[in-house]
Order: sequence, then C-alpha cells, then structure tokens
Amino acid sequence: MKIAFQMDPIGPIDINADSTFRLAEEAQARGYELFYYLPERLAYNEGRITARGWPLTVQRVVGDHFHLGEEQTVDLGAFDVVWLRQDPPFDMFYITTTHLLQRLSPKTLVVNDPFWVRNFPEKLLILDFPDLMPPTTIARDIETIKAFRARHGDVILKPLYGNGGAGVFHLPEADRNLASLHEMFTGFSREPLIVQKYLPAVSKGDKRVILVDGEPIGAINRVPAQGETRSNMHVGGRAEKVEMTARDREICDRIGPLLRDKGQVFVGIDVIGDYLTEINVTSPTGLQELERFDGTNGAGLIWDAIEARRA
Repeated sequence: MKIAFQMDPIGPIDINADSTFRLAEEAQARGYELFYYLPERLAYNEGRITARGWPLTVQRVVGDHFHLGEEQTVDLGAFDVVWLRQDPPFDMFYITTTHLLQRLSPKTLVVNDPFWVRNFPEKLLILDFPDLMPPTTIARDIETIKAFRARHGDVILKPLYGNGGAGVFHLPEADRNLASLHEMFTGFSREPLIVQKYLPAVSKGDKRVILVDGEPIGAINRVPAQGETRSNMHVGGRAEKVEMTARDREICDRIGPLLRDKGQVFVGIDVIGDYLTEINVTSPTGLQELERFDGTNGAGLIWDAIEARRA
C-alpha cells in the first residue's frame, strides 16, 4: 500500500514515545511505501487534493531516525491510506484540513475519518454519554460558570479545544482566581470554556485506554508529577503499567460501536476513577508505552484493522 502521513515536523519527535513514528515503523516493516508532508502543504488544486512532501523511510536510531527522498508534489487520491496525525489546536486551520481530506473518500481511506474527527472534538463527544462523565458545564458566560462552581466547589477549568494539558487549572473551592482566569481566556479567544467537577482520583492517575476500531486493546496509567494536577506526559506525568477494570470495559462497550461506525480506527480515551473525561480522536498517543508495559503491538493491530477496511 501507499501511505501518506500528514503530521507535525518529524525531526524533533521522541522516537521512543511518538505513536506516529511507531505507526510508520510498522507500516514500513509490512512493505508499505511511505510519504510524509506537513499540514500546511496540503492543498486543493483544480479538483485534486495534493500535498508537497517527501518519500520517507524511518529507523529506530536516536538522532538519525528518518530519511527523506526528493521533495515532490503528489496527488493524495493516488494513495491507499492518508493518516491525519497533526496535533491540535483544533482551530480553523485544523478544521480546514479535515474538509480537504474528506474529499479523498471513498477511494482513499483517511484515518481517522476526517468528517467525524471534525464533528467529534475530544471534549464534546463525551456529551453523548452524560452518565459516564463527571458533572460538566461548557460555557463562556461567567455567571453560568460561577453557578456551576457554587454547586460543585472544587473544579477543573480548561479551554474547550486545548490539548496536552495546556491551560488546565485546578480551582479549589477557596480559590479566588476564577474571574481573572475567565478574563484572560475570553480576552484572547471567543471559544467557550469547559468546567468539570474535580475528581480526587486523579492523584492516582489518569488512565489512557486505547481502542482500535472500537475495541479496547489495553491501557496505561499517567500519574501526575509531585505538586501537579495534570497527568499529561507533556508536563511531567509518569506512565506506568495498569490493568483495565470492569468499569473501563463498560465504558468501552458503550462508546466502541459509535467509534467503529464513524471510522475512528485509533482512539485514546481518558478515564479518571469511574469517569470518562475525554475521547481523543485527533492525534491520540500511548502506543509505545502500551507495547513496553504489556507487549501489545498496538500499531500492528491498527494496521490489521486498516487492511480489513481496505479489503
């Protein structure tokens, strides 16, 4: 198969943690032909969806993990699979790429399906499962947010379309910074904020469960650093081995069929205690950590699922 990766710059990635690298490595081992381009090089070109990039080979050598062929402009309609793997922010630039990639269907398989990536933002899809998530409000109006906090006391405040733990604040009941934070966020963005009841279980970890074509293949636990609320590995969270619980499987049973039906092949959900907090479809991570802890070749399972869909 001919595979194209739409992703952030490949040079700075951590080859021992990056899930896109692991997907490329597995694809190369299967004999697939790889091509790499940056999202800003995607274009609509007189009826064709094109990208300017490079043939790619990868190797697990720190500091020498990729080699590029001659730069060229390709018609993405000639590829079997295109991976939508750039990181958020989920802004209008990101959304526009989903509109362009959607035009490749059905001849070219785009993973995850860009139509539903656009309509399933991580912090909004969970609203379809209100009994699985913690008490939540999504609002820009400060009085609505204050009323929610008055009901629940200890809360987490974060940007609706943020990622990687950026802009996440834990506001204990006695904290007086809510109005100032609201002013700061609304001063540079027109987006609403999301506020959730604080879950003390986060001190024991924020579990990342990985689903492939709607089926859970395993989980890792991300434990916050000392003095931190956020467990994201971008901000010092520590990954550790963990087993899936009956509650984790119940959550996956509920959401899995929807993810599979909407072409979300590689998904990472976040579970704190008994609650589902996010459904990550844009550029989920965790494959390499799961493989180290459990020996589960998640990249291989993902390519198996893609091959089945192509067939």
